[in-house]
Amino acid sequence: MSATPFTELPVVDITALRHPGRPAERSSAVAELGRAARETGFLYLSGHGIDPALFDRLLTATKAFFARPVEEKMACWIGNSPNHRGYVPEGEEVFAGAGADRKEAFDLSLELPDVTGPLLGPNQWPALSGFRGPVTAWYDAVLALGRTLFGGFAEALGLPRDAFTPHLTRPTSQLRLIHYPYDPTAEDRPGIGAHTDYECFTLLRPTAPGLEVMNGAGRWIDAPPLDDCFVVNTGDLLELWTNGEFTATSHRVRRVTEERYSFPLFCTVDHDTRVDPLPAFTGPGRPARPGVVAGDHLYAQTVQTFRYLGRRLADGAITLPDGALPLSSFGQEARHSARP
Repeated sequence: MSATPFTELPVVDITALRHPGRPAERSSAVAELGRAARETGFLYLSGHGIDPALFDRLLTATKAFFARPVEEKMACWIGNSPNHRGYVPEGEEVFAGAGADRKEAFDLSLELPDVTGPLLGPNQWPALSGFRGPVTAWYDAVLALGRTLFGGFAEALGLPRDAFTPHLTRPTSQLRLIHYPYDPTAEDRPGIGAHTDYECFTLLRPTAPGLEVMNGAGRWIDAPPLDDCFVVNTGDLLELWTNGEFTATSHRVRRVTEERYSFPLFCTVDHDTRVDPLPAFTGPGRPARPGVVAGDHLYAQTVQTFRYLGRRLADGAITLPDGALPLSSFGQEARHSARP
């Protein structure tokens, strides 16, 4: 199914997904989730139940970290990590077709004691008091919310609520703390290049406008933050699992002058999960798209986005997984670009 020519994002209240014993309300919320995933690939999520104080503490810790001298932040540069965790300076990340963007980030994921793959292992933490605790608390809370959404999306696809649960033992779900500094010279044009997210879905909390979403007509629609709501978008893996029934919608960040913080958590499944189109969404006239291994897809796209990994690829220090897909394989922009 293809995204519609929407002009605004739907708001979905998932209170009933978090509380048992309300089957009618749950059924309604599941239906709304499914409709949004099919028709827009983006939605505002209310009724999430996360304490606002957790976000306040996260924002305070994030501001304190990014205010430190660049030399101090580079002590935990992401290139020092064997499993892609840590500080991302300006210009390190470049999406296809876009120039270097004025942003910096800090990336982390599930804390594991040992490195068992290019995206699995321990986080790098800065030597900054009051940082790790609030960041970890936010990660844990939003990851738990993600598990609730996995159940809602499963039901929206006609699957058992726990259909994805066996694939959520050690997911490579990544949290990014992103800082866009005040830039009085910024022009009102794209910043982060148009892209889809590589995982199953994303839970985003931004502090200021700038996000734009491509609708089914190929037009860019503003998606400003709503008070106490997450922005949710479905990603590559749910598009692939549903053979296009759910839409991985292309999006970008417009360059704006004001300072902006953004906190996406990219929810996904275990690294070795095989993702193939579900039989219910294949058949005559609807051939199954090629499948991928979830972690291989994520790693391949990451290598094609980060300059330090691109240099290592060129030097032969790392290789792309077999069957790696190009960055343009998913999303509305890819569909419109493919049209004559």
